[in-house]
Amino acid sequence: MAINRYELVSRHNPSLMEANTRSPLSVGNGEIAFTADITGMQTFCEAYDIVPLCTMSQWGFHTIPSNNESGFYTINDLELKYYNTYGRKVGYAASNHNQEEIFDWLRVNPHRLHLGNIGLNMTLSNGSRVKIEDIKEINQTLDLWNGILISTFKVEGIPVTVKTLCHPERDILSFSVESELIKEGRLSVDIKFPYGSPEKSGADWTSDNLHSTDIIDFGEDAVDLMRILDNDLYFIRFRFSYGVHLKREGRNYFTLGHSGNGDSLNFSCLFSKSRPHGLIPLFHEVQKLCMEHWRGFWNSGGAVDFSQCTDNRAFELERRIVLSQYLTAIQCSGSMPPQETGLTCNSWYGKFHLEMHWWHAAHFALWGRINLLKRSMWWYKYILPKAKGLAEAQGYTGARWPKMVGPDGIDSPSPIGPLLIWQQPHPIIYGELIYRDKPCPETLNMFKDIVFETADFIASYAVYDKENNRYVLGPPLIPAQENHDPDVVLNPTFELEYCAFALNIANNWRKRMGLGINPIWQEVSEKMSSLPVKDGLYLSHERCPDTFTKFNFDHPSMLGAFGVLPGYKVDKSIMENTLNKVLSSWQLNEMWGWDFPMIAMTAARLGRPEIAVDALLMDCPKNTYMPNGHNNQIPKDDLPLYLPGNGGLLTAVAMMASGWDGCPEKNTPGFPKNGKWNVKWEGLNPMM
Repeated sequence: MAINRYELVSRHNPSLMEANTRSPLSVGNGEIAFTADITGMQTFCEAYDIVPLCTMSQWGFHTIPSNNESGFYTINDLELKYYNTYGRKVGYAASNHNQEEIFDWLRVNPHRLHLGNIGLNMTLSNGSRVKIEDIKEINQTLDLWNGILISTFKVEGIPVTVKTLCHPERDILSFSVESELIKEGRLSVDIKFPYGSPEKSGADWTSDNLHSTDIIDFGEDAVDLMRILDNDLYFIRFRFSYGVHLKREGRNYFTLGHSGNGDSLNFSCLFSKSRPHGLIPLFHEVQKLCMEHWRGFWNSGGAVDFSQCTDNRAFELERRIVLSQYLTAIQCSGSMPPQETGLTCNSWYGKFHLEMHWWHAAHFALWGRINLLKRSMWWYKYILPKAKGLAEAQGYTGARWPKMVGPDGIDSPSPIGPLLIWQQPHPIIYGELIYRDKPCPETLNMFKDIVFETADFIASYAVYDKENNRYVLGPPLIPAQENHDPDVVLNPTFELEYCAFALNIANNWRKRMGLGINPIWQEVSEKMSSLPVKDGLYLSHERCPDTFTKFNFDHPSMLGAFGVLPGYKVDKSIMENTLNKVLSSWQLNEMWGWDFPMIAMTAARLGRPEIAVDALLMDCPKNTYMPNGHNNQIPKDDLPLYLPGNGGLLTAVAMMASGWDGCPEKNTPGFPKNGKWNVKWEGLNPMM
């Protein structure tokens, strides 16, 4: 019997009866997102200091001018740190070399921008402004099935209803407000614009004189604004219902109010990098499109139903899965790779980390939504010349993909990021996932350059160890478990497996295209070093004999060699010993959100489904999922949410339900067969 998807989704609608400043709700479409407080707008932004209330987009970046002559630094202005790489010097942007100003400027620019704050301006009967404590009888629900945020509350006993929408295909936000307070002249809408900031909020509210907002066109029901911040600009087009008007209150501050005696107002606003043209739809049209889109989303792709399970943890797991589908759709499915906090707020200045893109988006392929992964693949083609230039500058062939980047594809300086390599095979995997969905010559031709240039780099990066007739990785290298000295690291377990696996896939692409194998790729793959082992356990890397004592924190990345990957070089008995050792000796509180689904995937492949489920629901601070569905991380370090955790959860669950290539059990191999996990699923694809 087919899963009742409406019931599955609707029973997990997030609902707030009070202000939860750590768990605000968002609407979005993958390109833009709006995060709201309990009023359905950004009315009380000062109260939301852990998770700020932002309006963020894929294109909305800002650059603060530098102190040099041109106003901008480039990576060429920074002195590189050179590492001895088997007899030759290779430069990395890994040290400030007493160039702190240049180093820091390149790290924080460009940074993602809070495009504008849209909030209610309400007054009490005594004329004073409404505070958050004045909001009573709160009932806010995110209707997942229709993509509508509905917020109701009372001010001095007077009801207010706000509906908040995001257009499914355009960068348009739309709002409907109903209340007698409008008729009384006690409710209007504030629209405020900040200067850009690399901080978590993406907003600097103290520098009003450094930016401007100009009205560049107007009509009876529409106004166009132009925003100028240094050398950056963008536009906003407002369209509003009859009787509503826009009024300037300051240099970068406007209000929308009702000029008559109506008790409702609705408006839409389009944010755009370029000058907008044509009418934009009002609330009711956006609502119709929004409902059609989200019903189509939930009725397509995969679904997993735990309603027949008797394990008391099943409902919570199902809640996390449903909300993670929504969050990754609105935060991680855009035209560029997402930052780790998506379009909610800034982490690492709003830049995205390419080693995390797999965790954000690989699940789309397994959940039958390959189009959401494909949206960002053009960007790899766009930056391919820069990736090839980086490889060439270091003496390698092919394309070396950056780590922490903005839209321009220029790697940010860091003592860690430039020395990572585990993001390098990712684009090959994306190409393969897309090919599995559409195995045709067009797919091969579309992505062959990305796949082949990536393979060329991996093969040229590996160094032949003549004495042992093998290829080695590093030094210098920092593995996925980032707490290791790049001058020491040799042959990290996960990276060895991943590079060999990716080279095999690349050669399979050549075979499919009738090109014949690349003998260099084949040799490197076949002679890649064996995975490092000591005392029957896989190590973080070959020179790390104390993996499970001194280095037993951060990511237990060696597990990913058999779980995230098929593990062709893995001995299952050694990996099972390693899994057990991680569970018994690792500092689990120091792991990150995607580590828990990584453990689950390893356990599933090893035939340990009880451990797989336990890992997904492990009681650890960074495995917490908030009422809004976000994977909570470390607020004190400006990382209050962590979408790689949500994406990793979806990948693990798809694998646990539908299996993987060569899996003997095709139905829920990753869930216990103890009678408590009667899991129903449909529309999922197996893991590689």
